[in-house]
Amino acid sequence: MVHDPWQRPSGRHLEAAPAAASQQQARGRTGDGAAAQEPSPALGRHRLQQLLGAVVAVSADLDTRTVLHRIVEAATDLVGARYGALGVLGEDGVFTDLITVGIDDPDLCAAMGLPQGHGLLHALVDDRRPLRVSDMATHPRAVGFPPGHPAMRTLLGVPLTVRDTLYGTLYVADKKDGTPFTNDDEDLLEALASAAGISLENASLYERLKRAAEHFQRRMLPVLPDLAPLQAAARYEPASELLRIGGDWYDAMVLPDGATCVVVGDVTGHDVEAAPPMGQIRNMLRALVGDRYGPPGVIVSRLDRALTMLENPPTATLVLGRIENRRGKYTFGWSNAGHLPPLLICADGDTRYLTPSRHGIPVGIDASVPRFTHETPLPPASTLLLFTDGLVERRDQDIDTGLNDLAEQAARLATAPLDELCDALTTRPGQTFDDDVAVLALRLPGDPNHPCIVV
Repeated sequence: MVHDPWQRPSGRHLEAAPAAASQQQARGRTGDGAAAQEPSPALGRHRLQQLLGAVVAVSADLDTRTVLHRIVEAATDLVGARYGALGVLGEDGVFTDLITVGIDDPDLCAAMGLPQGHGLLHALVDDRRPLRVSDMATHPRAVGFPPGHPAMRTLLGVPLTVRDTLYGTLYVADKKDGTPFTNDDEDLLEALASAAGISLENASLYERLKRAAEHFQRRMLPVLPDLAPLQAAARYEPASELLRIGGDWYDAMVLPDGATCVVVGDVTGHDVEAAPPMGQIRNMLRALVGDRYGPPGVIVSRLDRALTMLENPPTATLVLGRIENRRGKYTFGWSNAGHLPPLLICADGDTRYLTPSRHGIPVGIDASVPRFTHETPLPPASTLLLFTDGLVERRDQDIDTGLNDLAEQAARLATAPLDELCDALTTRPGQTFDDDVAVLALRLPGDPNHPCIVV
């Protein structure tokens, strides 16, 4: 059974009496009927500065959960309270989340659970007006808290609305200096709640746009065909920030001559507007590869010429490759247009980045720049990993560190199923990406115990 933090052990709750509720309508009365301090003509400069600082802190992020925590922290700091909480309401008016400050014991928070549809806290939901209690111990309905809950004496709460819709309740308890909450405290908390509503609306809009951008990007990526006898798996993970979603892609297809064509690329630009050019380049590559056979370097040169004929040609980095079976031995021929190198993972855990001395520039810049085709044998049961820079780039570390970390992790998973490999690389707990991530993994048939010799 979950408990309202203000609930009586016997099931009775710290509810405001009807008379007290009517007294709250008069601005100079507290929720328990005691005379309140007269409101000051205006908030002092220091407290206004505190309020502005709190509003800035609350507005500094667009992640909803982070915004909620900052609202509670700002509220407690603003009025000098020991405890604070924000109860989030669902569409059905039932509390769905509770963010607290001052109660740090996770076991106690779990034991308290979410506020229920009754009690003093729910009075804020019913009345939708500020509520102030100067001494809960003497309140007609105040008889205690759930076991282990810290004793609290005073309460100040305000409703939290977003576009006239009740989002939740924000309340604080017990000032650190032991004094009761004042009219100024109430003014500050109401002002903060008003600004917080705007921040929550912005965060909600941001998350909806991010989901829409991610959905749009995923819809433009292909479903991998059957590439047997090769195994294949692919993943796409969006950037953690909306403005960096879009432009990364992967593709694979079996060509009429029996070879397998693979590509991973990244359109220049880091927002949803990069997605349409990505689709344009991907479709152009498909047409060029399927219509005219040739080494990857030749195909990339043709793509370059086609792109630079456009009025505003998109630019992109990419690796285009061709896997061929020549009398039972597989080879990989590829051309690199300014992209990170593919990673070859042998079944015995040896790894090597395919980094020839001659790389090309991104496509769509200068069609006269020569393109090169490189070739390497692919050992039996080895894995070829193509990826975009979001997988290894971090703002706080050198890219070589990211490449080394990737090689080490991939080596540990050299014989793991490809889905497990891709999941491990892209969905580590708590992982965030500064850029989009596209990963394409292909595994060769053969005996994993076969000696791995790469040159």
